[in-house]
Amino acid sequence: MTLAKSFPIKTVVLVQDLEFGGSQRYALHLLEHLDRELFDLELWVLRNGDDMAPMAMARGQKVVYLTRDSWVTPRALGRLFFRLKKARPGILYTITGVPGIWGRILGSIIGIPTIVSSQRSYRDQQYEALLWFLSDLIIANAEALKKSIVKRHGVDPNRVAVIPNGVDHNYFAPDALPKDLLPTIIYVGRLVKEKDPLNLLRAFKQVLEKIPEARLIVVGDGYLRGRFRQFIESNSLGECITHICGTRDVRPYLSRAWVYGLPSRSEGFPNAVLEAMSMGLPVVVSRAGGAPELVEDGVTGLLVPARNPVAFAEALVRILRDSELRNEMGLKARERAVRHYSLRQIVKLTENALLETAGKCPDLN
Repeated sequence: MTLAKSFPIKTVVLVQDLEFGGSQRYALHLLEHLDRELFDLELWVLRNGDDMAPMAMARGQKVVYLTRDSWVTPRALGRLFFRLKKARPGILYTITGVPGIWGRILGSIIGIPTIVSSQRSYRDQQYEALLWFLSDLIIANAEALKKSIVKRHGVDPNRVAVIPNGVDHNYFAPDALPKDLLPTIIYVGRLVKEKDPLNLLRAFKQVLEKIPEARLIVVGDGYLRGRFRQFIESNSLGECITHICGTRDVRPYLSRAWVYGLPSRSEGFPNAVLEAMSMGLPVVVSRAGGAPELVEDGVTGLLVPARNPVAFAEALVRILRDSELRNEMGLKARERAVRHYSLRQIVKLTENALLETAGKCPDLN
């Protein structure tokens, strides 16, 4: 590994798109908060998808779209190769699966000094047994993901750093807005198989049997949208559910809710849960991936088995019916988010990991 010679280190963060999502928000947080005296940052995007691009532009962050194609095409990979060859960044940090595959391969061919990849969900593990040795460092956002890639793919554990997601607790903070008068559950996330949104609806049906006035707010989109809406229509749930396909600011919806629910089958370290906790919401989350590392069962929320709508519904009903429990869990959730997952703490951990991997410590210069 070649040592970086001077600061700031030219650093490219590579993502697939800027559609609504936790990984995209994580990338934007890095661009905004990493120390510019240490890192000269650019965000490179492989394909179209710009829901969150205005957030980057408004903050003056440098965003480069390699193509505006609807998928990661050979043209995007060709442009990635030649742009990397010309720019020669000191650090290439790939975020999520497709950038992790092609960024590592092309970066290694070109000879990028330091290549860092990420593990943010089980979907990111494509071909990891063949590619992990191309990473000087792998940043996993949950201990569960580190254990998984070490066990399943033979990854050297010394090459993996666990750095959880962080939250801007000043931005995601409780406000004085009143909660909805009716008992309200909120889900913020993609409508995809891993998140299991159909089981969310099945659980909500059972909640209505015990709390007929309950309401559900869903903020998110994905390839299961058609089946999701079909379920709502076929079960006559339309009057009880508000569906927003996406928004750059979820706080007004979180402020209205009484409890946050995430029924994932597979999970890393869920950003949306952390943001809800920072807003002072109790959470009901399935025991999947790194979620139990974030949620203290019975303290900041309730953990339930994955793929179990009955248990999920029972946990939601318990919190909706008990205002004292709900308020206490919300306070504890906020406290945990601020104490352990502040954005400043997580960015500092990331800075240290990147500098150490690049063989560059500013204190020694």
